[in-house]
Amino acid sequence: MKKLLMVSAMALTGSVAMAQSASDLAITQKDLVLFMAVVVAVFAVVVFIYFLYMVNLLKRLMFKNEQEEAERIAFEQQGFWQKLFQMKPLAYQRALAHNYDGIEELDNPTPPWFMFLFYTTIGFGLIYMVYYHVLGDGNIQIKEYEQQEMMAKADYEKYIQKTAGLINESNVKVLDDAKSITLGKELFDANCVACHGRSGEGTVGPNLTDEYWIHGGKVKDIFHIINEGVAQKGMIAWKKQLNSIQVQQLTSYIVTLKGTNPPNPKEPQGDKMTPEAEVQKSEAAM
Repeated sequence: MKKLLMVSAMALTGSVAMAQSASDLAITQKDLVLFMAVVVAVFAVVVFIYFLYMVNLLKRLMFKNEQEEAERIAFEQQGFWQKLFQMKPLAYQRALAHNYDGIEELDNPTPPWFMFLFYTTIGFGLIYMVYYHVLGDGNIQIKEYEQQEMMAKADYEKYIQKTAGLINESNVKVLDDAKSITLGKELFDANCVACHGRSGEGTVGPNLTDEYWIHGGKVKDIFHIINEGVAQKGMIAWKKQLNSIQVQQLTSYIVTLKGTNPPNPKEPQGDKMTPEAEVQKSEAAM
């Protein structure tokens, strides 16, 4: 505001100086009167603006005093919980309210308890991010999955130990479900490929896809050979490395190889196992 007054004073001083020099420049009286009228009008506008500024400043000071008084009264009227949570009573809000076309606007800020919860969630989010995703100490979903997978494997091993001993040559059956066949193929690929070929066509060991079998081609025969082995032929006994369920799965997979006709099969070895020959061999074993 001081700058505004200084500008108006400079404008008034300049107008007087110009009026004084106007006589020296032989300016007409009509032009001088018009110039002076413009200067007076500018000065009047400046004074009016200054007046409005002072009125507004006075209102603000009065409102500030009212607000301070209202806050003092409100604080005195507050109870313990209101002071603790900085809750403003309705009387204080109405003292500072504004009314627009019947709509009353109260001084109602966000409750401090709500802001406390909001800031708490931010802090919790930062701690969660550091603990789980930066330090990696927490059990995120992938870790929970791995733990559950390990627990499932341990439970499966316990199940195998309890049930594996119940399967033997007398009660073994061919498993035809996809999971058992898949597990049998995995066992075959891991342990039998070196001697019997990738497709069972035979290399060092005999061909497992034709109708000729050295020690019998029935399920019980295959189960027995895998378990006990044939030392003179270089076939080891797998019963020390595989449990009975795994031997049953491997046997079931080998049964599926019959008649597959892989490329480069080994020449037939042993006897052709027709249904009649299998019956005769079983009777001879008795």
